[in-house]
Amino acid sequence: MAKQFDQIEAVHRGFIEEQPMFFVGSAAPDGRVNVSPKGMDSLRVMGPNQVLWLNYTGSGNETAGHLLQANRMTLMWCSFGQRPLILRAYGTARTVHPYDADWDKLAAPFGAPFGARQIYDMSVEMVQTSCGYAVPQMELTGQRDTLITALKGKGDDLTPYWAEKNTTTIDGLPTGILGDDT
Repeated sequence: MAKQFDQIEAVHRGFIEEQPMFFVGSAAPDGRVNVSPKGMDSLRVMGPNQVLWLNYTGSGNETAGHLLQANRMTLMWCSFGQRPLILRAYGTARTVHPYDADWDKLAAPFGAPFGARQIYDMSVEMVQTSCGYAVPQMELTGQRDTLITALKGKGDDLTPYWAEKNTTTIDGLPTGILGDDT
């Protein structure tokens, strides 16, 4: 049975920190709903109602565009291990870009990873757990280094790539990536 909580409890935090990946869901009032898998060392639980998620440069930029329209976000973790469990965090989020005043403060827990383009600062309003009995059990063989390798091939300045690939969503919404297109 699903259970709801008004914050991330210690047991939830432990579960989140054990998972090698998570999923993010976002949507503008109109257009497509986006669900993306995320990995790497890109998420920090900062407190019972705050999660930071560092977003690496990619071929799309849906979440940033959606949050400019409607700041709703859902994060989901599934156990693919022995103990089945699904955990969702529901809330609102804001996008923080490298040009924003609080970027350095929010990026500090992640160090200085190459390829970071945004941080999502999520205010968690509800946590829900459910059984996960239908999620398959799988074995992790490792994290991929493909993204960082590909990004380093684009040079030290990713701004031209962002200008080409990340300024709008697939529905044509602005993402704010360059600071002048919101």
